[in-house]
Amino acid sequence: MRSIVKTFPGVRALSDVTLSVRRGEVHALCGENGAGKSTLVKVLSGVHPYGTYEGEILFEGEPCRFRDIRASERRGIVIIHQELALVPQLSIAENIFLGNEPSRRGVIDWREALRRAAELLGRVGLDEHPETRVADIGVGKQQLVEIAKALAKDVRLLILDEPTAALNDEDSAKLIRLIQGLRHQGITSIIISHKLNEIAQVADSVTILRDGRSIETLDVRAPETTEERVIRGMVGRDLDSRFPDRTPYAGPAVAEPALEIRDWTVHHPVDQHRKVVDGVSLTVRRGEIVGIAGLMGAGRTELAMSVFGRSYGRYARGTVHKDGREIRTRTVPEAVANKIAYVTEDRKHYGLNLGDSISRNISLTSLGRLARRGVVDEHEERRVAERYRRTMNIKAPHVFEKVGRLSGGNQQKVVLSKWILAGPDVLILDEPTRGIDIGAKFEIYTVIDRLAAEGKAILFISSELPELLGMCDRIYTMAAGRLTGEVGRADATQEVLMRHMTQTPSAPATAATGAPGHTGDKGHQA
Repeated sequence: MRSIVKTFPGVRALSDVTLSVRRGEVHALCGENGAGKSTLVKVLSGVHPYGTYEGEILFEGEPCRFRDIRASERRGIVIIHQELALVPQLSIAENIFLGNEPSRRGVIDWREALRRAAELLGRVGLDEHPETRVADIGVGKQQLVEIAKALAKDVRLLILDEPTAALNDEDSAKLIRLIQGLRHQGITSIIISHKLNEIAQVADSVTILRDGRSIETLDVRAPETTEERVIRGMVGRDLDSRFPDRTPYAGPAVAEPALEIRDWTVHHPVDQHRKVVDGVSLTVRRGEIVGIAGLMGAGRTELAMSVFGRSYGRYARGTVHKDGREIRTRTVPEAVANKIAYVTEDRKHYGLNLGDSISRNISLTSLGRLARRGVVDEHEERRVAERYRRTMNIKAPHVFEKVGRLSGGNQQKVVLSKWILAGPDVLILDEPTRGIDIGAKFEIYTVIDRLAAEGKAILFISSELPELLGMCDRIYTMAAGRLTGEVGRADATQEVLMRHMTQTPSAPATAATGAPGHTGDKGHQA
């Protein structure tokens, strides 16, 4: 790709970008959110067709002028987007061949489709029957179905946009091994990722983008290609620390926890005999950041959503206490009225209205405060949104920009702004930095630290153990819907947390006895 320039109304997304990928290599693209990575591969794959950008593309020595995705796929270039393009209600085989079905005399040959699907599933290491519905398999397996779908199109260049962003460590490792295996099959890959440790494992070369420009291309195996070197290229400066220096809460001591959950039990929304949260009891104090660690399926998100207005599952028992007083959180408005906020792990579906502006999204939880006689004061709404755009460093030309056009990091800042404006005492943050580059992560960590220093109680859910270790005062661990441990900051290591996360849960803890593995006052003080 030579001298690629791509503009949107009011924004120059790519400016003279050059990318060169060798046959058979795994080439990584790195950069902060908004650097232009996804835009670049959308140009390459025909999502942004020829004529909407400047510059030229050569594939296997021949110029390419793709008018749409089908044109690029005919050349063997296949892109797998971060949001998987699968139909949940259809089978694996139907998804693999959707729009590309094997047929005889104009009639779909389902026997051939199932045979070829089974063969492709074997190539990607997925042990599922081709007639299994996609809705009935996990996200990690769905990612493998997407790759099988690409292989069905005789792929020669596979583009993966944040392929492990929504996967746990085990599924991520499987996917990394598969990409390495595809290299041996002669398939060239471009992988966009914020996970620098994964890039070091799988990539041969890495090209760094910053502010819509290509900065440099590095040989991953070279001794000088360190994480610090890549980070410096991405953000344009050294990051001396991955986490900001913590400013401790200096407000008045409060005897009662800001949030206390007692014996919280929730059943699966469909299978009423299955407990997704089983007898969980925990506390969070003012000025404290308390983490929840667990593998996929441990029940962390189910706990958070069910506490926040019973948004998930079927409530069985348990109580929520705030500042020593039992409160009702049976609905989302009740939870918000009790000054509890929940930043969802799925900002695109549950956290934002992507088709509306930054201003409208930020004001969503606080319309009553911005209204006069039942009518929203749009001038005040705009003024408040502009204040958050500046203080949260939301990179957008104005507050009328549609949220769907922002990068993931800036979208997350809008979600946080929305809830901070609501004035909560308790914030439940569910994977608050998922799919966000390292520079934007640091900014969000700084916001979280500031909120804790102001006396907010923060419950912090993350799949990244280094993040929990770097941010939290205490960490609870979960497995199979139960608490399996509680570790203070001074005693917490990745090994200790993983041991608790993988142990067989004992009987549920009660509010009186505490969680199994409870570290007592030492954990609270740490």
